[in-house]
Amino acid sequence: MRVDIWFDYACPFCYIGKRRLEAAIAEFIYKDQIEVHFHSYQLQPDAPKKSNSNIHELIAAKYGTTVDHARKMNEHISEQAREEGIIFRFDSMIPTNTTDAHRLTHYAKEYGKSEEMTERILKAYFSESLHIGDRATLLKLTNEIGLPGHEVLDVLNTEQYKQQVNEDIQIAEQIGVKGVPLFVFNNKYAISGAQSTETLKEVLQDVWEEEYDMALMTASNKQHVNEFCTDDGCFD
Repeated sequence: MRVDIWFDYACPFCYIGKRRLEAAIAEFIYKDQIEVHFHSYQLQPDAPKKSNSNIHELIAAKYGTTVDHARKMNEHISEQAREEGIIFRFDSMIPTNTTDAHRLTHYAKEYGKSEEMTERILKAYFSESLHIGDRATLLKLTNEIGLPGHEVLDVLNTEQYKQQVNEDIQIAEQIGVKGVPLFVFNNKYAISGAQSTETLKEVLQDVWEEEYDMALMTASNKQHVNEFCTDDGCFD
């Protein structure tokens, strides 16, 4: 079974959703026959690499609310992350552009390491307060998962894999993506948001039982969309 995930490194619910999917797969009887593929999406493709505002201030400005209210919103998201064993450090998070991070994820795919790259960058951004738009940081992270440094530098110093990033985004737009994470299961169900582990387990089972039905369906009639990020922000 194939699972395709559209995500952005700037989306907290993408990290939470990834963990919940992993938990669902771990409990699925046919887990050894599931392939997960990651696809790029950018909530703010024109975001600067370095912002003069912290994440609370940026969210407050986006929603037209106070910094204190934005901080409370992020605290609520952090609580959900903790339930999945993830520590979010919003107070020291470094907002940035995610293009280079996505490009390197496509590059890592050439070595069969896209999942490792995705996990390492998500952890670096949300849990370790590292600047994932900084090339020295990205070089360090790629080195940690065993990618050759000279090739990584070549990617960072050129536009390599940017076309693949754009193609992923175009496909997402064709599908009608309104928010991420977006999970597409074997071309049968498309679900937006960080659904619960139980919901994801149910979808895995439903898709498996209908293995030969290749019609693209959505699970919106069965499960509501929740906990997702759009260009306008993150919602739960």
